Amino acid sequence: MLDNTLHFSGERPSGTMAERRAVYAAGVCMPAAMPWPDFLTGQETAPVRVLLIDDDEFVRRVIAQELLSDLRIQLEGQADSIREGRKLLATHEFDVLMVDLRLSDGMGFELIDEARNHHSNGEIIVISALEDDSHVLRAFELGATGYLLKNAWLQSFAEAVLHVVNGGAAITPRLARRLLHRMNQNNHHHTHQDEPAGDASPMLRAPSRDATLTPRESEILRFVACGYVSAEIGSRLGITGQTVNVHIKSIYKKLHVHSRAQAVNFAVHSGLI
Repeated sequence: MLDNTLHFSGERPSGTMAERRAVYAAGVCMPAAMPWPDFLTGQETAPVRVLLIDDDEFVRRVIAQELLSDLRIQLEGQADSIREGRKLLATHEFDVLMVDLRLSDGMGFELIDEARNHHSNGEIIVISALEDDSHVLRAFELGATGYLLKNAWLQSFAEAVLHVVNGGAAITPRLARRLLHRMNQNNHHHTHQDEPAGDASPMLRAPSRDATLTPRESEILRFVACGYVSAEIGSRLGITGQTVNVHIKSIYKKLHVHSRAQAVNFAVHSGLI
């Protein structure tokens, strides 16, 4: 069990980006900073609030250091168990929850479910060594919008946070490729499988009356399906990004889904868009 200091984010490297380059060791170049549009969520004046829950102290420290080095992100608190994680969820507001699946006192699915029920506006990124399809798909079914493997290269925890709060998803590349291969196999199987007449797949059934979207919601969902983030959708429709998010939450409720990917998938297969 962690002492109370674990719940605090720690000190962030101070100074401007140019000044912070001096912190890097000789011969090590800090990655070039990419321009960051002011209409995206995650600004130095309004950073993304993150909670981090992982019982692997080394991994947690590595992730925390990366998050703290990015001024667009504020690490609000850390925990190492289901029990301590519940305390964080009860006492902290957050934009993104980063959680390991295999914790010392249970599975992180419990925290994902709790976060979805009580913090419906928050995004969830799984950080785990488990990469089998059953765990990955279960996390997405519960509403996670990211899944990062601990032993993977070519990924950034800070960028993953910024992706999900701006309407995207964050998946370790090799895992995403495997899931795409699985989907292609399933589509091939269903294409060549004879179905009895009148026995439609559950995914192709007509939407119920309470799943009908308003014209504005349908319009917004089509933009979401094309990969636009809330701020971009708002700019195109002449409304604020916050108003777009209100419509998106209404869509979630009507379609009984927990993420943009689930909403788009349901709407496409049921003919709503």
